[in-house]
Amino acid sequence: MSGNSMRWTRSKNGLIVVVMGIVLVGIDGCAGEAPKPASTMTQDQVREHADKAFDKLKQDEKNRTTGSGVAPY
Repeated sequence: MSGNSMRWTRSKNGLIVVVMGIVLVGIDGCAGEAPKPASTMTQDQVREHADKAFDKLKQDEKNRTTGSGVAPY
């Protein structure tokens, strides 16, 4: 019976070693990747986006005042 439990312990130890190896490889893989820089918008892109947003607001306001049948909210 003691031989059986010894084999079980070796099996557990082998499994633990494999799991630890997988975890270490996973951690190394994540740590090895360089962070990607955040994309930045140019001033022209920001200006165009703001202009479109303000144009949409103006159009929505115009539609509300003319009574186009569209509910304001």
